[in-house]
Amino acid sequence: MQQNEAYLLLTPGPLTTSNRVKATMLKDWCTWDDEYNAGVVQDIRQRLVAIATKEKHQHHYTCVLMQGSGTASVESVIGTVLGNEEKLLVINNGAYGARMTEIADYLAIDNTSLNYIETQMPTTVELEQVLSSDPDITHVALVHCETTTGMLNPVEALAKVIKKHNKVLILDAMSSFGGLALDVAELGVDFLISSANKCIQGVPGFGFIIAKTHQLAACEGRARSLSLDLYAQWRCMEDNNGKWRFTSPTHTVRAFQQALNELDEEGGVPARAKRYRENQSLLISGMERLGFKPLLPTGQQSPIISSFHSPTHPGYCFSDFYERLKHQGFVIYPGKVSNADCFRIGNIGHIFIEDIERLLEAIKVSMPEQANA
Repeated sequence: MQQNEAYLLLTPGPLTTSNRVKATMLKDWCTWDDEYNAGVVQDIRQRLVAIATKEKHQHHYTCVLMQGSGTASVESVIGTVLGNEEKLLVINNGAYGARMTEIADYLAIDNTSLNYIETQMPTTVELEQVLSSDPDITHVALVHCETTTGMLNPVEALAKVIKKHNKVLILDAMSSFGGLALDVAELGVDFLISSANKCIQGVPGFGFIIAKTHQLAACEGRARSLSLDLYAQWRCMEDNNGKWRFTSPTHTVRAFQQALNELDEEGGVPARAKRYRENQSLLISGMERLGFKPLLPTGQQSPIISSFHSPTHPGYCFSDFYERLKHQGFVIYPGKVSNADCFRIGNIGHIFIEDIERLLEAIKVSMPEQANA
């Protein structure tokens, strides 16, 4: 592959997008124009709420788009929804749970953590113990799909305990929303956070928050940041028919609307989840045939991204392996686990079975002789 040729991003985002999504970014948009704000932004906000819950619950929820990375949206929620006298519990079993704790520390928000190693799944028993023993906790944050490993955390069971104790639930669904079935009303989620460049299959530039309207309406004046004031952004969009407070990432937003159109064309979240599961199933079985061992057991593995133990053969080097795959048109992810040498391969994005088949063949010819024996 030549240096300027395209390759498939087998990562948890940014990810491979369709040609039609890319093509929408060839037109410039004005941030003040009604065609953009009322026609594009408001359409996106309404459609995201419709994905998040059934029609009978949608009037209880609203959607806010927020410039920046997915982490910026997480910070906007943590920095806006917690009052000065409130306390956050973070359920942490990976880099993205740890990042929420880091955000709270930066913002001088009272917080505590329920910590696990990256390959360990959180339990309801320990969560129950923490919530029962610390009445100062008012909010609980957790990650749905922890892309550090690919683990799918048991959000349904954890949410039941959180709501039993009447805590505000903040769910980082960055790498799962749009790719896995999830109903915010049934789970009792108060604030869900995701990003344009994940399972909806748009491009980077903004995140979004789906919030219970009455919870967000109570957050006026709480924000610890000007540009990441979630309440102020919501009010501006509500009062000005979709207008953003500051410069909107117009090309990214328009690409996202096209990505939503393509999600509908595919058959919605159930059809997309089916494709991702099929991609992941073929990837796991194919990698095992090549001698690679998955990091997680099947029951803990999400269809979003998979981690594999690195080969122990002395001729193996991840950076060399990475470059050989990239030369053949595939980009994978290094590992991010503290107690295991591994690498990660994503199944999400505009990726199909035939792409996974080609990847497996590329991996077969990219490994040093006997590296996976």
